[in-house]
Amino acid sequence: MDWNHLDLAVELRHALHAHPELSNQEEWTRAELMRFLRAHTKLAVIDRGGWFYAVYRAPNPKRRIAFRADHDALPIEDACDVPYASKIPGVGHKCGHDGHSAALAAFAMEIDKEGCSNDIYFIFQPAEETGDGAVKCAPLITEEKIDEVFAFHNWPGYPLGTVCIWYGAVNCASRGMTIRMVGTPSHASMPECGKNPAFALATMVNEVPALLDLPWKGLVLSTVIGLKVGEKAFGTQASEGELYLTIRAEREAELNLLAEKIEAMAEREAARYGLAWHVSYCDCFPETANDPTSTQKVREAAEKLGYPIEVIERPERGSEDFGYFLKRAPGAIFEIGAGVDYPQLHTAQFDFPDALIEPAVEIFKKLAAE
Repeated sequence: MDWNHLDLAVELRHALHAHPELSNQEEWTRAELMRFLRAHTKLAVIDRGGWFYAVYRAPNPKRRIAFRADHDALPIEDACDVPYASKIPGVGHKCGHDGHSAALAAFAMEIDKEGCSNDIYFIFQPAEETGDGAVKCAPLITEEKIDEVFAFHNWPGYPLGTVCIWYGAVNCASRGMTIRMVGTPSHASMPECGKNPAFALATMVNEVPALLDLPWKGLVLSTVIGLKVGEKAFGTQASEGELYLTIRAEREAELNLLAEKIEAMAEREAARYGLAWHVSYCDCFPETANDPTSTQKVREAAEKLGYPIEVIERPERGSEDFGYFLKRAPGAIFEIGAGVDYPQLHTAQFDFPDALIEPAVEIFKKLAAE
């Protein structure tokens, strides 16, 4: 890898880290990344409003290959004692998306300098943390008739530089589920005159875990995120309440079935207590399942480069919206170890290791040449 490109990528990564922006608010980030690519490459940079991509056109392309990086941050304070620490209170790059985008920008510089036999698309995606960024960007795969799509993620807990691959499911499907119930208020001294949702929602809190014991084919989880019923007004009985769940499953079909069972439970309990009810969803992530052939390409690229490899048999519990891309074209997402004892993702102490930029770029280059 060109050392000047690496130095520029590290400098870019530090700038992104210092100016983190939450999902769907990445205006400075998007502008800075586009400025960087226009300053350091001759690639066409196409602004699609809330997101953008760059493209390298080969003289006689054999294939079209896309590479994606995310660039949103999290509502987590940055506790890293570094010169480039976050300048935005309460917001930090605690999942390493600054590093993902810096690596993709470095890869773009390498392709621009060295050329390629394929058309290469560099997709810079917002809002991965909320699951809706890929929904906006993934149609490009169909529009441009992309043949294959790749991405990487850093991952603490594995040795630094180890390339982790999956030949199938990588990340669970998940969604946030809000169950709202509305009854009738009454004076606290006459609860029989009102309809209180607390009992129905409490029953659900107790009974939803039993659904996880059904004979599912893969991992299925439901986590109580919160429960809110009524207000602190001791003269009035509660009449409104909400239960917040995160549901996830290894298989998207089983996630849908779990949601249906929870909705049926909500309907039953609401009817039991004479309540109106409504279910809404947010932060929806699909299952992310690699194409085995694309995964093998990642493995062979890592082997040729001499990087250690670990084949993972079970998907990560966390979700990743890259699955929306994989619904439109074959491809793979792989992870690069950030260190065995490295601070975990989504913690105040986490900081993307700059040492991961070069291996990510070198693997991307091998994949681009396929």
